[in-house]
Order: sequence, then structure tokens, then C-alpha cells
Amino acid sequence: MKNTPISKPKTLPKKGLSRQKIIKQLSKRLGKDFTYDSGRIVGSMCTNPNRFARFVYAKYLEKNLGDLGLFPNTAQIEKEAIQMLGSLLALPQAAGNIVSGGTEANILALWAARNSAIPEKDEIVLPETAHFCFDKAADLLRLKLIKIRLNGNFQVDCKEVKNAINQRTLAIVGIAGTTDLGVVDPIPELAEIALANNLHLHIDAAFGGFVLPFLKNNCRMPNFDFRLPGVSSITIDPHKMGLAPIPAGAILFRNAELLKKIQTNVGYLAGGESPQTMLGTKPGASAIAVWSVLKYMGTKGYKKVVRGCMALTQRFVEEIETIPGINLVTKPAINVIGIRSDLLNIFELANLLRRKGWAVALFPNHIRIVIMPHIRPIHITLMIRDLKSIMRKYLKKGR
Repeated sequence: MKNTPISKPKTLPKKGLSRQKIIKQLSKRLGKDFTYDSGRIVGSMCTNPNRFARFVYAKYLEKNLGDLGLFPNTAQIEKEAIQMLGSLLALPQAAGNIVSGGTEANILALWAARNSAIPEKDEIVLPETAHFCFDKAADLLRLKLIKIRLNGNFQVDCKEVKNAINQRTLAIVGIAGTTDLGVVDPIPELAEIALANNLHLHIDAAFGGFVLPFLKNNCRMPNFDFRLPGVSSITIDPHKMGLAPIPAGAILFRNAELLKKIQTNVGYLAGGESPQTMLGTKPGASAIAVWSVLKYMGTKGYKKVVRGCMALTQRFVEEIETIPGINLVTKPAINVIGIRSDLLNIFELANLLRRKGWAVALFPNHIRIVIMPHIRPIHITLMIRDLKSIMRKYLKKGR
């Protein structure tokens, strides 16, 4: 890899540049970034936002949900967006907020749980596959993470969850669509454990939240949402499969009282209080865009998107099974696929794919492929072609 030349620090220009010059500079400098339209981004859980949602987002950039008194109608739009997300997750009356993403949502869930419990409770029991943002949350909130091993299906081992619970346990976390393989933990069993021990159960459905509800007519998928009485809070990210512009995550609580535990009253604000989130100034455009894309897509629209992604996922899986030396880690539950090789080092395989222009996600033992809405059949064909080419050359060398 070539060393990047050291450039002088940039300073504020004395005279502003023209729009044309700025656009020209940006086009030149950003031109080498990956784009979703290219179909080469196959390892990301994000995608092109819906065009209408982008239009709405740009139209309302000045809205600040950090001051509810100035923008009460925007606050009402946010509330309605949460209600629609709640209806998707079986609880229209859920309380919550549109936030910056899954990281903030997960932090808020544990923050509310911590502030609702006695100080001695400071342990979070969660799968070892939990997103790295939980490590951030633990550091910020001074909590201890008890990471539980997985069973043979790459799900959290519920027996070990039970064994880990003690007087210091504050909450349990389950994942509905893990970051590495898209696996859904046994949420019904976790809900029973939470109820039996009077614990907060938080579900991280940042990715799966906009996939699983639209699969239930096609396969027998266990409940993961507020249908289960033991579920206390859920994270869901509209800026992933929900097609909203970044940043747009959401945190939903079964009990609105939990939100009051993290609320701050600010006398100088027009509304007298700030939203129950990490941010002070908070983009109202995100909430309005989420509301708009939910209204625009509707259940039928999302079903079509998810079914399209799952059809391509199945096609990719079938093609992978024909390539000597490439294997699936496990049968995908959603549109997240893990591939590995018994012949070629996984880091070398990822590097070879990246040299061919594919933006894949690399984990210690496998490569993650995510079939998002920007992926088309031709992209599947091209990637399979390159995988076959890589493995043919490897096998020909007889390594």
C-alpha cells in the first residue's frame, strides 16, 4: 500500500468559492468512494435511501427536535412515526424516539434500565455476538457485560443466560438479526427468563426489525417483538432496510415511564424540556423522513422489498453451493450470508475480492454478504463469477 503524501492543513478561505467550484472539487474528491448504485457494496447493512424520503429530509433540514417548544408539530410527527414503528412491532402505543442509529438506541435502552433499578444492579447478560456498541454503552454507563457463548445454531445459549443471572443482573439483551450472520436469538425463551427474574429484556433488532415482520407469511419465524410480554424495549433502524436517510434509528419502550428516567428539564428551552435522547440539538428532518417513508412504502411496499432481497439471497446461496472450496457458515435466516473456505485463508479471500472491487465485510472466520435493495441479479452473477475465478486459480496452483 502506497504511503499517502502529507498535505498542509486546510484553512478557511478568505473569499468564498463559487458553487460550481465546490461541486467540481467534491465530484473529484468523492469520485473514488464506493456507491450503492454500483452494486459493489455487498457487505454493508445500509443502502440507498428512498428518493422521496431524501426529498423530504432535504426540505426540512432546519427542524430541531432538541427544542420541542419551537417545533411542536415536528414532535407530533415523530410521535406518529414511533407509533407506526410500534405497530410494526406489535405495540402501537409504544413510547420512544427517532435517534441517530442503533448505537444510540441501544445506549438509551440500557441507560433507562439502569436508572430504573437499584444501584447495585450493574450487569448486562448478552450474547457474544452483540454489536460493539454495547461495549460503548457499558463504558459510558459503568456497567459490566456478561457475554454468553452461542449454541450450535449460532444463537445465544439460553441455559448459560439462566446460569449467569444473579442479584447484580440488570438486564438481558437478545439480538434479532446478528451483525455477523443475521441470526435471530431465541427471543421467546429470553422473554420467559426475563419475566421469571423481573429483568429488563432489550431486543436489538436494528437490522432484523425491518425484515422479520415481512417474512412471517413466508416462513415460520418465532416472535421477537412486543407480542412477548417479557420484552421491555426494542431497537430498530429505519436507515437500514427501512430505506430512510442516515441518520435514523429508533428506540421503543413498552412502558413510557422508562423514558422519564432519562429525561432532562431545561428551563431556557421553549418547551421546557429536551427529548429523552443522547443529543441536545436533534435533527427533526430525520423524524419527518422516517414518518414519510413509512407512509410512502406501507406494508405492501416493504414486503416487496424484503421478498426481492430474500429471492436474491436464495439465488446467491444456491450459486455458492456450486463453488468448490466455498461454504456457507449457516443457512441464512434473513438476507445476511456468511461464507468461508476450507481451502483458502478467509483474510486472503477477502483481500482478493476487494482487489476485484467488491466491498465485503470481514469477520474472524467468515466473510459477510448482505443482500440489500441496491443489489441486482447482475451483481450476484458478477460476484459469483469472481469467486469462481478466484477458487479456480487457487485450485489450479495446487496449494
